[in-house]
Order: sequence, then C-alpha cells, then structure tokens
Amino acid sequence: MEHSDTQTHSPSKLSPDAHQKPLFTSLQHTIDTIQQAVGYSDDVMVRQLFIGESTKQSLAIVYIDGLVNKADITNTLLEPIMGLLTDQIEENIEKTTDFLKQYCLTIGNVQEIQKFATLYSALFNGSAIIIVDGLATALATNIKDPKDRPVMEPATESVIRGPRESFTETLRTNTALIRRKIKNPNLWVQSKIIGDVTQTDVAIIHINGIANDKIVQEVFDRLNQIDIDGILEGGYIESLIQDAQFSLFPTMYTSERPDVIAGELLEGKVAILVDGSPFVLIVPSLITSFLQSSEDYYSNALVSSLIRILRFTAILISLVAPSLYVAVTTFHHEMLPTPLLISIASQREGVPFPAVIEALLMELAFEVLREAGLRMPRTIGPAISIVGTLVIGEAAVTAGVVSAVTVIIVALTAICSFIFPSYGLSNSVRVLRFPFILLAGGFGLYGVMIGMLALVLHLCSLRSFGIPYMTPFAPIILESQKDAVLLFPRKFLTKRPRLVNQTNMTRASKYKKRYKR
Repeated sequence: MEHSDTQTHSPSKLSPDAHQKPLFTSLQHTIDTIQQAVGYSDDVMVRQLFIGESTKQSLAIVYIDGLVNKADITNTLLEPIMGLLTDQIEENIEKTTDFLKQYCLTIGNVQEIQKFATLYSALFNGSAIIIVDGLATALATNIKDPKDRPVMEPATESVIRGPRESFTETLRTNTALIRRKIKNPNLWVQSKIIGDVTQTDVAIIHINGIANDKIVQEVFDRLNQIDIDGILEGGYIESLIQDAQFSLFPTMYTSERPDVIAGELLEGKVAILVDGSPFVLIVPSLITSFLQSSEDYYSNALVSSLIRILRFTAILISLVAPSLYVAVTTFHHEMLPTPLLISIASQREGVPFPAVIEALLMELAFEVLREAGLRMPRTIGPAISIVGTLVIGEAAVTAGVVSAVTVIIVALTAICSFIFPSYGLSNSVRVLRFPFILLAGGFGLYGVMIGMLALVLHLCSLRSFGIPYMTPFAPIILESQKDAVLLFPRKFLTKRPRLVNQTNMTRASKYKKRYKR
C-alpha cells in the first residue's frame, strides 16, 4: 500500500556528504533515510510488497506522485513483480536485481544505483526506484509522465512560409525536434546537470566534423565553471557565460524554431538547450544572426535581398529617427525645406516643451504603453495599446502638450522597431534610442555622429566565444557577403562561415551547368 504519514515530523538537516553515502542493505533503513532527506514530503510515495510464497522477499517501490505515470507503475512494475512465483526466486539474494531486470521488468530503461545521490537524482527526474531488502543496490526505472504542452506554432518568430513548429519546455522533446531536422549520427547531444538545488538538465548539441572543436570545448569549459543554486531558464546560463556582461547587445542568439537551430548547427555553431525553457541558445552569435529571418532562405533570393535591405533601413530609422528630428528642429533649421520648416514651426507653436523633452516624453509614453500591452491579459492587452496610441496621442496633440509631427516620428519609430527578427536586439535599440535623443538635444547632428561612432566602435570590440561580433563586416570576409545584407541564390552559398567553422568548410558542391528547357 502507498505510505502516507499523517503525523508532523521535524526532519533533521542532512549534510551534503550524507547524499554521497552508499545505500544500506536494510530496506527500512534506506526508506527512513529517503523520507528524512525529503522532509517526509507527502508526494513521496512508498509502496512495500513481498515476492515469492515461501521466501517472502521484501522490496519497496519509491516514486514522486505527479512525476511518474501511474498506469506504468501498475502495468510494468507491480503486476510483473507481484506475479512472481516461489520457484522463480533465486536462492542467492545477490542475484535478485539481475533476475528482476532480465526476467521481470518489462520497461526498457533500468539503471542500477548504489549511492543516495544517484537515487535522489533519478527519483526527482521521474524514475521509480525499486529497493530490495538485503541489497545495497537499487533499480531506477524511467517511467516519467510526459506532462508537457504539445508542439505549437512559434509565438515570437512567426513566418509566412516555413515550418509551423516550435520548441516546448521539455528537453527531450526539443532534442527530438532537432534530430528530425538533422538525421545524422554526427549530431552529438551531450548532457549536463547545472544547479546545486534545481539540478536542471542542460543539453549541448553540435555536429561533429563541422563545429569548431575549440568553440565546443570553450562552451563546456564555461558551463563547468558555473556554480549556482538554480537554473530556471536559459537566460540564467546566458548571463553567466556570455562574453560582454555589461553590453546592451546580446552575444548569444536565442530562437524557439527548430529549423533556425538546425540551420545554425549546419554552419558549425553550438546549441545549448535548458530543460524548462522553449528557447535555445546558439553560440557563437554574430550581428547578422539577429538581422536575418529563417524565411529569407525559403523564398526567392532576390525578394529576400530586397526585404533584408528594407529591414536594415527600418532598423536604422528605429535607432536614429527621433534623434535626427530633435537635432534638425533644434540646431539645423537650414537643412529643412522652407515650406516644411514653416509647417513644423506652426505645429510646435504653443507647445511648452523643447523638442528634446517632447521626444523623450513621447518615447517614454510609448514604451510604457507597449509594456502594459505585453503584461496585461491577452483579452484586454490589444485594447490597451489601441486606446493608448489613438486616444492619448490625439488628446496630447489637441491639448498642445506635443506636436503632431512628434507623434508621427514616434509612431514611425515604433512601427520600424517591430521589424526586428530578434527580440533581444530590439530591446538594445529601444534603450539606445534615449541616449541618442539626449546627444541630439545637446550637440545636434554632431552628437548623433559621435553616438554612431561610439556604437560602431563598441560593436567592433565585442566577441562571441572568440569570434568578432561584426563578422563578416569587420573583419570583412568577401565570401560571407553572399549571405550578409544581400542573399545570393542557394547554389552560390557553397562555403560555411570561415571564422565560425575551420574543420569542414564545404557546404555544397558548385553547380557548373545551368539546366534549360
């Protein structure tokens, strides 16, 4: 029967060394130690039973209620074990576990355990532990209950053409999605456990023979240096192992699309998957990774190139449009045509704030509205955004607090900011917009130029696992320009990135013939 102690216990605090002790031969002593370690938690279930008719060999099945499949407990453990006859029990008790593995248990994955630390790890990962009285060896049977959400359409990386599947919060589901894309034995999946308390499973994936061995080793070295109590999401690992800790720009790329991760792996990069997170980390990450979409490779190369040019232009507008407006209207009136200058001046008549304060107020108001729309429940989030942008914006112009042209500039900036394929880079540009406005308000176009120069120098100084962040622009690599701003047709993309991959550079053979009808 399932054991549930209704009394209140005061468990003593066990030292970490106690978990490294071997199991006891006494079944009751082992069960008492497990229950003491978990604080006599109500969800830790102990099912004690006997096997055989005359020998009455005692054993127990220990599992966590909610982590295991109860149907499997009955079908693959209880029924086969309780159906054992006396003549099936070996006289030598040392062979009982071998007999259970070979002739009794119908489940495939069975692991022998000799230490409490290994027992706890298997127990909290969804295994049922079989403990036999008189033996210091237990059996861990993996009957985890896969309670995860189904594979759905990506929420943050939507495309018109391309696969409609995304990662989930289950690690093994995510590794299976990648293996569906790359059916090759050289796709190596190596696991680690990080977090002294949470014991979070982390998987490192790369393609052997394509990935740079130095980068792979660097990933493992940085992960091995992590000493933390818990990992709840991939962002924990990203902040601990990334190169530039105080840079606004992300040096590790994240994606929830299996096809994107598979494409990055084929370029020689390394993927880091964290159990409980639907976002996968990719290293090393370059600036081009954040500016390209997976859909670019599924469409016509010419169309994709034009869309990329549009995307780069929109990103530049999102960064400097408010600051250029402030600089021109404050210091450089001569740069505007006279009719446009008169129109702007007439709109600003009666506005109590200078252009720089006006732009800062509008940008701040928009950021507040955007965050409110994201944090509010989905049913009313869009309504908040519409009310904020239409009603408040119109009321502010009517009341003379801001000018209409400022609302237009901020709205154009907001629209351009949504074209970013990567949300991480979008956040960086959102933050940089404010210092650029201050520089424009203080020094005009000279301040904007100084800000752009400092930004370019900072980007050129960044590294991602030893690879320059601005590759292939700085250092310039002519071969990689085929897939940078412009996208050449697939038959011209015959080489992998040179700095990322130094083992297997050939992606495809060159096509020497052009087929005509």
